[in-house]
Amino acid sequence: MNLEREGFKVLRADSGAAAIKELRAGCPDLVLLDVGLPDMNGFEVCRKMRQLAEVYILMVTARGQDEDKIAGLETGADDYIVKPFNPKELVARVKAILRRADRSPQGPLNRLQYEGLDIDLLRRRVTYQSNQLELTPKEYDLLTFLVSRPGEVLQREEILTEVWGSEHLDARSVDVHVRYLREKLGKQGAALIRTVWGKGYQLGGK
Repeated sequence: MNLEREGFKVLRADSGAAAIKELRAGCPDLVLLDVGLPDMNGFEVCRKMRQLAEVYILMVTARGQDEDKIAGLETGADDYIVKPFNPKELVARVKAILRRADRSPQGPLNRLQYEGLDIDLLRRRVTYQSNQLELTPKEYDLLTFLVSRPGEVLQREEILTEVWGSEHLDARSVDVHVRYLREKLGKQGAALIRTVWGKGYQLGGK
């Protein structure tokens, strides 16, 4: 397997139940989750995994339809790759995800704050008005990016490049994750993330 040749330790599971068992035994850095599993739907496995741990989930699927991609994101996947794919692309995507996850703040900047939002960059912990938010890794990355650029209108393509590592993914990936962030921030907090029609999103601003 290409990932093993690149030095990654790979744990294999041949069913959804086995994958969930592996996750409970010890949380990996990243899960490659195939939609087509013999015992249960991959989307359901993704949903269960998201309830168990804050782990990056990359959906691997032969289904290229937009509705399947959106379904994966809505059940908690952080990204997706459609088969058949170049193994080198998979390795590059995995490395990019882990590189962003391991990115440590340098110098005195170890937290971001904005209008009641407090992001602890060292512990990857977010609170809003003193209430801790339970975010997926990709939701955390997205919110951190927005808070690091307050007042700027950020185009979806730029967000995809900075947060997902590619501008060629479906822009609706951004829309889905913004919707989840707004839900978790609540009615007052949701207003912090503005939709700029025809362009993208803006934290704050008018």
